[in-house]
Formats: sequence, structure tokens, C-alpha cells
Amino acid sequence: MKALVTRPPLSSSLSGTAIAICHNRSSSDVLECGRTEIRSTLDLDGAFARYHPSLFRYLQRLTGDADMAADIAQESFVRLLSHPQPEERVRAWLFTVATNLVRDSARARARRQRLIAGHEFAPEATDRPDTELERDETVAAVRRALEQLTPRERQLLLLRQEGFRYVEIAKIVEVAPGSVGKLLTRALQSFAEVYRDSESTSTDEGDDPHS
Repeated sequence: MKALVTRPPLSSSLSGTAIAICHNRSSSDVLECGRTEIRSTLDLDGAFARYHPSLFRYLQRLTGDADMAADIAQESFVRLLSHPQPEERVRAWLFTVATNLVRDSARARARRQRLIAGHEFAPEATDRPDTELERDETVAAVRRALEQLTPRERQLLLLRQEGFRYVEIAKIVEVAPGSVGKLLTRALQSFAEVYRDSESTSTDEGDDPHS
């Protein structure tokens, strides 16, 4: 009767080989070897499925531009390929990179908004359910209120809405962790005031002075 021979899992064998190669390399190659090992364990498809929906939603609300949000989200994942992160850091890293890309594209965004504003057109009249119209009006009011906040206030509110912890928000927005709670409170107060004023203005404009 032949003796039963057990073999280690393929992943264990590959991991051991990678470690052996790393140990046999010169010290100048250690960093790159570590990156290669992280890259080999990064599940990019899984990361995209888990984090892209919330990243895109955050970017769309932050910029007000779906095309820009899609471009920046895609660029963030492309950069993840060349700068692989441990699984527990991927989500915060993606949001940090995306937020920085939004900051870098602020001038281009402003030019795009001016261009759009200079080519306004009247939409075609269509019959739509009242509930749908009300929802669109609410979304538009929230969008207008967010646009009147500072960039940091928008980032704080949207990141918190996406479920980030205070310590993660602090890293992404680049503020002290102990100040996040106070900054969020101020941002919420600013949003409430702006939104309330916006609602009051809309109501006043809707009143018929001749009625």
C-alpha cells in the first residue's frame, strides 16, 4: 500500500516561494518585492464590486457631474493597480485619492460649469407624475445647498453619509481626528441653514402676488 503524500495548498507554495525570493534579493529590491506580493493578493475585481458604487456616488454628489465622477472613480482604480494596498486600507485609500483628484481638477470643473451656464436651454415640457417631480425638486434643492458649502464641508458630510469613521474622514480630508466631530456639526448647521433659506426662497417665488 502506497503512503499517502499530502501537498501544501498552491497559495502556500507560491507565498513561500515569494518569501524565499525576497530574502535572496538585495536590500534595494525589498520594497518592490513587497509591492509585488501585495499586488498578487489584491482582488481588483472584488474591490471594484465592493467600493465603486459608493465611490461613484460620493464623487457625483461632491462634484455634481456624473461624467467627472465616473472618470475620477476609474482613475482611482487605475492608480490602485500601480499602488496596491492591503485589503483593510483599500477603501480609505481610494476615497483619499479620489478626493485629491477632485481638488486638482477644481479649475477645470469651474470652467466646465461656466461653459454649461453660458449655454442654458429650456427643457421640453413633459407630463410627469407629481411624486417624481417632487423628488427631482428635492434633489435639486439639496444639490444647490451643497454647492453653497465650502469644499471641506461637502466632503465631510458626504464621507460621513458613506459610513466612514471619524479617523478615516480625518485622513481623507486632512484634518486632525479630534476636530472631525466639531467640523461635522458646523457643516450640518451650515447645510441646514442654506437648505432652509433655499426652501423659503422657492416658496416666495412660487407665490402669486396677484392672487
